[in-house]
Amino acid sequence: MKTDELIILYEDNHVIVVLKPQMIACCPDESGDSNLFDVVKDYIKTAYNKPGNVFLGLVHRLDRPTGGVMVYAKTSKAAARLTEQMKSGGFEKKYYAVLVGSPFKKAGTLENYLRKNSVNNTVYVCTQTEEGAKFASLDYSVKEEKNGLALADIKLHTGRTHQIRVQTAAINCPVYGDMRYGGDKAVKGKLALWAYSLKFTHPTTGESMKFIIEPPKEDSPWKFFEL
Repeated sequence: MKTDELIILYEDNHVIVVLKPQMIACCPDESGDSNLFDVVKDYIKTAYNKPGNVFLGLVHRLDRPTGGVMVYAKTSKAAARLTEQMKSGGFEKKYYAVLVGSPFKKAGTLENYLRKNSVNNTVYVCTQTEEGAKFASLDYSVKEEKNGLALADIKLHTGRTHQIRVQTAAINCPVYGDMRYGGDKAVKGKLALWAYSLKFTHPTTGESMKFIIEPPKEDSPWKFFEL
């Protein structure tokens, strides 16, 4: 990804809100691939003619296959305040997911304990007493059903690795395109999980900030639904 491909939704001296495309990492990882964090840093360096190393704070993450809204901090003070806000539940994160099948209940809350296997980077549902178990909670509502698929609006209460993918798979409604957790219902294609809404309090002004960006309507399976 190049800096001229960067889509900026909002920017000031403290934060920068951007669109994270699908299939690009939100920060550097062991793959060494191009990533959004470095692209944003390069943009700031070039746009403001900054010498030396540019500061950029990673506040939250999106999985590589997931697209949508991301905020980065441009100062260490903003990074600390946003990170604290993130930990205290001050971020409101909403996702669209296209599920294979449809939940029996068309709206509800999913609560599980999840554990990550770091060896194969896979998360699974476990018991509360299992070592490394972390509580995971989300609200969902089915907006539309078509062609054996369901468009779900999801609000996260916790931010666990692969949380939406694991919790929806646990009710036998995996995310479209999820070959890792889809099991025998897995459908090949781009992962249909999109972080469409992000709400937080500005780290210096205290203003409530909300950003919404819809998934690519021309792509399958989004094109089957009224977004």
